[in-house]
Amino acid sequence: MAGRVFERKKRYRSGMIAVFLVVLLLFAVVMLEGKRLEAKDAAYAKKEQQLQAQIDKQYEFRESLNSYSQYTKTKKYIEEIAREKFGLVYPDEIVFKAVD
Repeated sequence: MAGRVFERKKRYRSGMIAVFLVVLLLFAVVMLEGKRLEAKDAAYAKKEQQLQAQIDKQYEFRESLNSYSQYTKTKKYIEEIAREKFGLVYPDEIVFKAVD
């Protein structure tokens, strides 16, 4: 009878050790996976910041294009281009040219 009780205790103890090892293994796997996910999260956060910076830069570029588009519709711009590209002047203006 004493032998059977000893065998039961031995089986119980082996089963508990096996369960403990499985739980310990699962804990280690979860911890390692958590660290890997934290590293991925940090990389994604950095990428998100870079993409947001690009988006902001594109918005600024769009605003500058809109401003330039509005400027090209003004009389001042038209006069500027007529003077620079075509050399036009108003009839009452006197033009002085430098001699090379």
